[in-house]
Amino acid sequence: MMKYLQKLGKSLMLPVACLPVCGILMGIGYILAPAAMAGEVAGFTAGGFAYTLGLFMIKAGGALIDNMAWLFAIGVAIGMSDDNDGTAALAGLVAMLLFQNLLSSGVVSALTGKEAAAAFGKINNQFIGILAGIIGAVCYNKFKNTKLPDALSFFSGKRAVAIVTALVSLVFTGILFFVWPAVYGALVAVGEGISKLGPVGVGIYTFLNRLLIPVGLHHALNSVFWFDVAGINDLGNFWGNTGTFGQTGMYMTGFFPFMMLGLPAACLAMYHTAKDNKKKMVFGLLASAAFCSFFTGVTEPIEFSFMFLAPGLYVVHALLAGITAAITVALPVRLGFSFSGGAIDAVLSSFLPLAEKPWLIIPIAIVVGIIYYVVFRFVITKFNLKTPGREDDDLEAEKNVTLSNNDFTTVAKIVLEGLGGKENVKSLDNCITRLRLEIKDYTKVDDKKIKSAGVAGVIRPSKTSVQVIVGTKVQFVADEMKKML
Repeated sequence: MMKYLQKLGKSLMLPVACLPVCGILMGIGYILAPAAMAGEVAGFTAGGFAYTLGLFMIKAGGALIDNMAWLFAIGVAIGMSDDNDGTAALAGLVAMLLFQNLLSSGVVSALTGKEAAAAFGKINNQFIGILAGIIGAVCYNKFKNTKLPDALSFFSGKRAVAIVTALVSLVFTGILFFVWPAVYGALVAVGEGISKLGPVGVGIYTFLNRLLIPVGLHHALNSVFWFDVAGINDLGNFWGNTGTFGQTGMYMTGFFPFMMLGLPAACLAMYHTAKDNKKKMVFGLLASAAFCSFFTGVTEPIEFSFMFLAPGLYVVHALLAGITAAITVALPVRLGFSFSGGAIDAVLSSFLPLAEKPWLIIPIAIVVGIIYYVVFRFVITKFNLKTPGREDDDLEAEKNVTLSNNDFTTVAKIVLEGLGGKENVKSLDNCITRLRLEIKDYTKVDDKKIKSAGVAGVIRPSKTSVQVIVGTKVQFVADEMKKML
């Protein structure tokens, strides 16, 4: 399970790499057009060139950030496929299109004959995107070599993948039709109960907010506290000056310290603990993500960079965020945001009438940054977590591996003998450079026999797993071995 999550985490790096520049564009846009934060409309003449340019940049950044689910559907499908083939991306897109359309409020209303539940208005989220990507990848891996009768031969192989994906997605759509409203409604009910607990409730809410980000369900909680689902409307009341001084803003304030300096400090810890040969590679991602978090409060590039690679560390982050929010609100400090808890919103909201002791955010954020750095560095090194730059050193080096024997049938036969024969093999898969096998009896595996086939090495991650390093010609060896199995 952990290996699967780590593979999922790696697959998210491609779409996540798109997000920092979007956050920066939106941040600069809000500086040029602060009126856009309050949803005000101004044309070129009324708002001036700066407003027009700012609004253009806001929309440019939002084009990707607001559609993260689509990016994840395609990125996860490619990353989780055996050979990173574009057909898997198409399959992920097929699944996402079905989910988004069949579970939209309009279609649900038409199918049921009554108004759709509020949950279906929030179907465009990260969880749905990741689910679509996984379905696309699984269908691709399973059916890319499908052989059909001659009459249907046009749909054989990779052309069958999209068809199967559509059918599988219909089944999952039916499940989500019943499950999604219940999950969403339960979270809203939890949020309404938390709202009665004061600063402790703020801490619980912030902890759950971070914890639910991987599946996109944090929007249900946010709607309770930031908007008018339960009469709190923290965001609207703060910016409209219609709330209560000392109370309004409490469900936004606690995000500023860990977004501005906490998570950037976590990036620094991940950089310092990265392997020396990978520091240069991860510097760009971590530096831009840290700047984006501080500047605009867009934290997804950081959080998605490690939440699946090191889920335990992500829980630690959620706990730190919850404790930070509770203490910040209890001091008391009050700030608000209309986009997210970055420096831009911190400065702009500090001048509003309902802001309370906004200057305290800076010293609090500094302390939080130090704590994040120390805790992240300790946890990463103590438990040898696979954060960015600490992944296994396999891919780049193994791409240069040369198989000493290009008789793939012979290589496959020798490897299979070294594995204890086909009766000892439970499953066979391959990545870009390795054969990945699940075996029944590890005592029957003969490493020397396997290496005599001319492969580069043998790795045993567990008693039931064996990985054979072949190099970029691994697909040919895998194909021959599958015939023998």
